[in-house]
Amino acid sequence: MPSPLHPLTTDIVPPERFTYPFCYEPHPLCLLAAEEVKQEIARINPTEGKMFGVLVVKQGDGSFVTPGDVTKEPSPCYMAAYSGLLEGRNDWPYFVPPVFDAQDPNGYFKTKEREISLTTHLSPLTSKKMSQDLQLWLFHQYQFLNAKGETKDLVEVWQDYHCSPRIRRRYPLPPGGTGDCCAPKLLQYAYQHGLKPLCMAEFWWGPSPKSEIRHHGEFYPACRGKCKPILTWMLQGLDVDPSPDAEGFPHLVPEVVYEDETIAVINKPSGLLSIPGRTEDHSVATWAQQRWPGSQPVHRLDMWTSGIILIAKTNEAYHHLQKQFTEHTVKKKYLAIVEGVPAKEHGIIDLPLLSDPMNRPRQIVDFEHGKRAITEYRVLASAQGVSALLALWPHTGRTHQLRMHCAHEQGLGCPILGDELYGRKADRLYLQAQAIGFVHPTTGRKMHFELPAEFSLNDPFVV
Repeated sequence: MPSPLHPLTTDIVPPERFTYPFCYEPHPLCLLAAEEVKQEIARINPTEGKMFGVLVVKQGDGSFVTPGDVTKEPSPCYMAAYSGLLEGRNDWPYFVPPVFDAQDPNGYFKTKEREISLTTHLSPLTSKKMSQDLQLWLFHQYQFLNAKGETKDLVEVWQDYHCSPRIRRRYPLPPGGTGDCCAPKLLQYAYQHGLKPLCMAEFWWGPSPKSEIRHHGEFYPACRGKCKPILTWMLQGLDVDPSPDAEGFPHLVPEVVYEDETIAVINKPSGLLSIPGRTEDHSVATWAQQRWPGSQPVHRLDMWTSGIILIAKTNEAYHHLQKQFTEHTVKKKYLAIVEGVPAKEHGIIDLPLLSDPMNRPRQIVDFEHGKRAITEYRVLASAQGVSALLALWPHTGRTHQLRMHCAHEQGLGCPILGDELYGRKADRLYLQAQAIGFVHPTTGRKMHFELPAEFSLNDPFVV
């Protein structure tokens, strides 16, 4: 089989540290490699959407690799991979092989799989037990190296990562397909052949899946559910870029729009958490506690969404306002700039949403298990057919509801500008909680607050 190493003719300087795979900007070397891989993908012309990855490498002694004939000027090399199978195959010669070949028709896994499926005299319980044992056997065949030269099988990697008893009970073993994503394949091949990883990137090619949102040609981080346990192990021994979550965020301060003895209305800036996160304590909640001891936010906004948040200064006010949210009597209006222009000027989006357990915090559309989510929208203005300013009224309050309803092809098919999860990066997320209406918890008066729009279609990044 031909070598999956491909030279890059370039003067681009490699990065000092390896890519943090869960949040990154593709390095120019990866962009160059990806363009070459796209030509190969076009030649194959796959019928399904698929994630592809590139890994730029050098020899372990620091010199660059040149596969094939020796040249005067050694060049960096890259390798490519695809997640799972590509057109039903895992042996395309341009790409690195799988960590373990479970598709060999004469191998133990496929032979045993056929044996189980053809055995009709067994009880369903016995048949299920045999399938589970076979799956466990397969997990043990995935032997992952790290940069130190150490090896662990998939079960060890998974259980060492999920050391919490609660998480271990929920996910005692990895889901099917774990270990077949791009990043583990690429790193495994590099380690096996004494190559030092320099940088890595993954991109989507083809139509989006029906439940998720993927844009053709766009770069994405590695999945957290299946890949983070494996990559946490495989990256040991490499000098890796730090996680942005570990670096903290600027301590932004909200603006007080209104306050009295029992409530406050604040304007949260984009980039401030509503409640403390796993690694970052500063948030609207902690700021409010310091300013008004005993207070707490009544609802939340995503970190990168700006706009109005209600603060209850007393428990009585909190429970009164919470009841209004539960009964859907609180009226909220958002502004958003989206990529593209919706087909209709006004409408209702009704798409059920479910958290993706293998790729949090992403949401997916799931008509069987998802919770109903309803959003009303109106196009306020459009610019040259490439972007639009929308008013959005959520009638339910699901996680990422507005972002998913705008981006998903069964919604508007127009992602919010700057939405890194469901669209493309920009200088900010162009989503603002602009207005809110509710009943004051102690006076009973109807209250309405509306902020000036923070952005317009004339902003430099929009046009």
